[in-house]
This record gives sequence, structure tokens and C-alpha cells, in this order.
Amino acid sequence: MKAVGYSKPGPVSGENALVDFDSPAVAPKGRDIRVSVRAVSVNPVDTKIRRGVAPAAGEHGILGWDAAGVVESVGPEASLFKPGDEVFYAGAIDRPGTNSEFHIVDERIVGRKPRTLGFAEAAALPLTAITAWEAIFDRLKVSTPVPAGAHSILIVGGAGGVGSIAIQILRQLTDLTIIASASRPETQAWVKEMGAHHVVDHSKPLNEELKRLGVEAPGFVFSTTETDKHFDAIVELIAPQGRFCLIDDPKPLDIKKLKRKSLSLHWELMFTRSLFGTPDIEEQHNLLNQVSLMVDQGQIRSTMAAHFGTINAANLLRAHALIESGTSRGKVVLEGF
Repeated sequence: MKAVGYSKPGPVSGENALVDFDSPAVAPKGRDIRVSVRAVSVNPVDTKIRRGVAPAAGEHGILGWDAAGVVESVGPEASLFKPGDEVFYAGAIDRPGTNSEFHIVDERIVGRKPRTLGFAEAAALPLTAITAWEAIFDRLKVSTPVPAGAHSILIVGGAGGVGSIAIQILRQLTDLTIIASASRPETQAWVKEMGAHHVVDHSKPLNEELKRLGVEAPGFVFSTTETDKHFDAIVELIAPQGRFCLIDDPKPLDIKKLKRKSLSLHWELMFTRSLFGTPDIEEQHNLLNQVSLMVDQGQIRSTMAAHFGTINAANLLRAHALIESGTSRGKVVLEGF
């Protein structure tokens, strides 16, 4: 089968940073299913793994943690899907990625593709939707108010893939006031389109930006990018006993600064359930089915912002370069081999 991968970590501009190659197809076992991949999207995790994680000696590492496709075959213990079903999912970080014609994945982290979306539009959603959903409801527990906080949430990096879908989920499933950060006119327009009530500029001190808005201290902060840069401002602007969740990989943070306000700090990694085979792993299947239903009911939309053509090394390198530039909004999608 056709696949795209890398043999050694390095910069996106490096020789053979990504290459096209042929890989043997594998039969599904246990609760795995084999998916004929029709479309993928690219996430920051793809670029981080490509830059910093060496594949096994003599092998190509296959990246990709978002896909939409058709179930081609199922393992002997699979019960949630059958051949011919259209699905979307984000895969597992400790298994080969989705940048291949066929992909093996545990059915318990797979959802039904939205009927109203094409494969490309659907591929934009899984990883970011799972990340946003788990951060909002499992980590921040936004349904439980913060006593001293305004009924609001600040999303740092609202125009990215996670921020874009988090705004929509919050708008549909909560009554929180959503304050999103974006620094350029086009990204500020994008977060408003996604449903943010207020927009602040994260190229300026966030605490000063909230003062400019004249809003009360939010009870929740969800940081998707540059947490180390904004950490002190977040500690100042968040309400006492507030909840703070992050997903990026900042330099070491001085968490003693959280003590005075009794702030809680939460990490979100959507791969945790699959990495550890947690008893609630199937919640990701349920979550994606809920997202699919919300899409089909017109409550949320795909965050696909750019289509980079077919799935090959050259187009994936273009996508990696865009993400590493820090200027992307929404999701970059590729479709077909």
C-alpha cells in the first residue's frame, strides 16, 4: 500500500523530511478495524513527532493522527462497525499513523462519519474535537461553576484547530461567555465566525486585554498555544479557585504562582485513553458519534480551512511548513492517494 513517512527526525526543509514509499498492509486483530483512508488532516503533533522522534532502525515512521475513510475489514472481536461503514477518528500515537492507504485502528476510538460532510471536511474534526471536548468537560468540568469567577472562559489561541472547534462546542452545549484570543485580522474574524462572544489580541498582555474589554475574571482558561509566554498574565486574570487547562508543551512553569488563588492545573492529551487502554476508552467512540450528530443537525461545522490536494510527501510537507509557521487557522486537509 502507498504510505508517507520519514526515516530520521529533522526540519521540514531537510532532505527526505517526508518520503513516499510502499508498506505492507496488515490484517486487523481483536477489536481493530482496517480503514481505507480517504482523507487526512495535519496537526501540530505530526510536526513535533517528525522533528523529534526517531523511528525504529531501518523503518519509516508513518505520521498522521486524523482520518476519514471506509471500513474495509474488521477484527474477530470487533462489534461497533462492519465493512462499508464510513468513519472518522484520530488514531493512537503509539501505533502507525494515518498517512497510508489502509490503516489499523481500535474501533473503540472511532466514530461514525457525519453524513452531511465529505471525507475531507470530516477528516478535519476528530483529534481537535476530542481534545476540546475532553478539556472542556473532563478536565475543566465547566458545568460546575467557579464561585468567584464570571460565567466565562478564555481560550488562548482560538483560531487554531482545537480553539476553532472548542468555541463551537462551548457555544452549543454551554451558556458560558466565550472570550477567544487571536492576533491578526483574519484570525480574529475566524474566531468570531466560530461563535466567540469577545476577541482579545494575544500579541498583547492578556490580562490587559481583558481589562480593556471590561469583563470580570473568567473562571476557566483553556490554553492551546504559547502557554509559557502567557502564564503570568493568565495567573493574574483568572478568578480565584479557577481552573486552567493546557495542551501544548511549554517550558517549565512555576506552578507555585497558582497557590495564592488556589488555582487548579489540568493537562489534556487526547491520546491518554488509547495509550493506557483505560476502562473508559470507548468514551472517545461515543464522543465522536455525538460530534457527528451535532454536525448533521447543523449545530457545528467542519473547521477545514485549506485543502492541499492528494496525500503525498510533497503536499504533506507544505502542510507541515504552514503549521510550523504559526500562521495557520482551522485545519489543513489532504484527500486521496
